Amino acid sequence: MNKITLLALITLATTTIKAQVVTAEDSLNAGLVRKSAPTVLSGYGEAKYAYFNEDKTATVNLTRAILFLGHRFNDKIQFFSEWELENAKVAGGASGEFSLEQFLLKFNINKDIYLVTGLFVPRIGIINENHLPTTFNGNDRTLLESTIIPATWREIGVGIYGNSTRILGLNYSLALVNGLDASKFTNGSGFKDGRAEGSFASARNLAVTAALLYYKSNFRIQASTYFGGTSGISNRLSDSLQIATGTFALPINVSEINVQYKKNGLAVKAMAAHSYLKEADIINTTYANNTPRQMLGAYLELGYDVLHFKYKGEKNLIVFARYENINMDYEVAQNGIENGINTQTHLVAGLTFLPIKGVAIKLDYHMQKTGDLNPLLIANPYPQMPQYFTNRNYINLGFGYSF
Repeated sequence: MNKITLLALITLATTTIKAQVVTAEDSLNAGLVRKSAPTVLSGYGEAKYAYFNEDKTATVNLTRAILFLGHRFNDKIQFFSEWELENAKVAGGASGEFSLEQFLLKFNINKDIYLVTGLFVPRIGIINENHLPTTFNGNDRTLLESTIIPATWREIGVGIYGNSTRILGLNYSLALVNGLDASKFTNGSGFKDGRAEGSFASARNLAVTAALLYYKSNFRIQASTYFGGTSGISNRLSDSLQIATGTFALPINVSEINVQYKKNGLAVKAMAAHSYLKEADIINTTYANNTPRQMLGAYLELGYDVLHFKYKGEKNLIVFARYENINMDYEVAQNGIENGINTQTHLVAGLTFLPIKGVAIKLDYHMQKTGDLNPLLIANPYPQMPQYFTNRNYINLGFGYSF
């Protein structure tokens, strides 16, 4: 490979995976795999010790372990897959999960445009695409991107991704995927449980998601939206339940905007997200799951790498603080019940130490404040039910890796 070709590939890789750790998966995505048998093994994972101050209890958990297996058939076609194990094991009644996080083919149309098809993560939010534990501060993902945008959010479909040839730094994406299942929505976790994640997804209701991503100097700015149906049941069941069904039946809209800034060791992240489900009252009447009409949230994070000027990014010690406010009952339906615990503020502060690229050791202190638990939603009051604390404090220590 001559120097000009190699330089072109490196430039393409920098544009494609900007602001990410360069892993074997990233190299395959950028077209930098040059082995004679270009099958790539990669992965990431994280573990955490958590101390709960109010309960005086502690847990330790292998949060997730992921193996990536990919293959470059030629310069035009690549295969990507991620196999994920959560909470160390899968057994009857346990909270563990073994699942596919992605399983897709990528078709390079030209140097600026590519298509994906299969099970993939749409470009929405920050963590949904960039969820390696070595790329975010704190042991836990933000609540905003666990509920309003339930990362890692993946569905089956087809998408197009591209770089603008007229506006330098502008990227776009547009995807068509399967929709959600309103019967599985749960109060307090948004529509997270309504995702199919590639398992027997209804293809009768669909969703469209689109994003604009712009790099300018030290800024990364993104806006994205999702619009899709939440009812893909059969006509017979639809008639029985007296609820709409079809491509965009009982639609939900999720929108977000985020801004990131990095310079000389300073890193700033800001994000706001909103979801709107106009016909939540119909869903509640049918499924009695107390689904909210609107959810709203935002967060701001500041971080500084105290080792930046000495190690120039080869080793990092990041001091950070993040403030997050989220209301999962921003607007309840007429037949819904507001629950104070769905209004939350979170303050997380701590350290992220990366002794080398791909390894992160994390320590953080997490203060959570919520409203009161609605007594109408208590089936077994205290002392049968454990006492609910509106103020909770956690100390978290953990590690993450990616390669």
